[in-house]
Amino acid sequence: MGVNAPLNRKLRMGLIGGGQGAFIGKVHSIAAVMDNRAVLVAGALSSDPVKAKASAPDYDIPAQRAYSSYKDMIAGEQKLAASERVDFVSIATPNHTHFEIAKAFAEAGFNVMCDKPMTFDLAQAEELARVVQRTGVVFAVTHNYTGYPLVRQAREMVKAGELGEINAVRACYIQGWLRTRIEAEGQKQAGWRTDPKRSGAAGCFGDIGTHAYNLGRFITGLLPDQISCHLRSFAEGRQLDDYGTAVIRYTNGALGTVTASQITHGRENDIWIEVDGTKGSLEWHQEEPNKMWVRANGQPHRLYTRDPNAPYMTETAKMSCRLPSGHPEAFLEGFANVYTAAYADMVARASGQPVDGGHSLYPNVADGVDGMNFISQSVASSAEQGAWKSLKNQFCRP
Repeated sequence: MGVNAPLNRKLRMGLIGGGQGAFIGKVHSIAAVMDNRAVLVAGALSSDPVKAKASAPDYDIPAQRAYSSYKDMIAGEQKLAASERVDFVSIATPNHTHFEIAKAFAEAGFNVMCDKPMTFDLAQAEELARVVQRTGVVFAVTHNYTGYPLVRQAREMVKAGELGEINAVRACYIQGWLRTRIEAEGQKQAGWRTDPKRSGAAGCFGDIGTHAYNLGRFITGLLPDQISCHLRSFAEGRQLDDYGTAVIRYTNGALGTVTASQITHGRENDIWIEVDGTKGSLEWHQEEPNKMWVRANGQPHRLYTRDPNAPYMTETAKMSCRLPSGHPEAFLEGFANVYTAAYADMVARASGQPVDGGHSLYPNVADGVDGMNFISQSVASSAEQGAWKSLKNQFCRP
């Protein structure tokens, strides 16, 4: 492939989902433009054509590029000159729609940012991975917690051997908002998350357990081998799990645990992780994201804070910061860091340069397959009272 002129402009974004009353679509729209690297120019904001059009002014999307459906958006954008059409789309729709939308845009040659879990089931995820391999589009999965500066700091400390050989990983994501069956009262976010026709085979474990699992994979780089899982629904009448715990065997002999709950009173979004190595351990909590504990026997406990000027922070962690120390950075900035990392590959692709494929920082289609494999095997294991199931998959990131 020849090398084109450097891409000296903002990337043009299209948003799928995010219509009036939605949460995550607005998050994507804010995070994507936070660093002034992209501009939102088009959207298919709802499966309801009337609502899709009516939601466009909320995003300053011009009427002529407020599409009634994602299919109309593909057709409309392909008619535009290459200098005008979108460079990528962000998919912020319910789980069961991700696959068909992502596949259609990838096959049409558009780069994709997809919310997690990537697809409805594992077979769809594997097919989507093949599509991405064939088309060469940039494909990112927005596991936003991987974008936090101290999570990236932890990853690089592990890679540098500062913790020694990794023996154990404990990751939890604890919420309480589904303690009662608010889905039966018409609560929109609860409704699709607890519906197997829209959420998939898992509820809590698919929604937030995947985040905890992915965080362990991202920080440690350990390859999963087998999983034993128990899932429960404690809210009477709920069809999908609202609590679960799993044990993971990694190929190096390490053990991991993942626990996820959406029925724990008083808990909000407490995702946290501990990693044990032969030389030391670390601990990070999302609700206090700018602090990380690092410990070693016989030494004072070290508190790392998010400080872009501190000599102990790696260059990657420093570049992931936007504000001076002491000013909170968190959820939106984490999303923005995933976007920014993917933008580097989008620019490379547009310029005819080699595409890294997310091997450095942003979760890619391989991580999406990994997440769906985790969900699939967790459900299968739980159905057999915790029987060990293989987590090996040809598409998972090495």
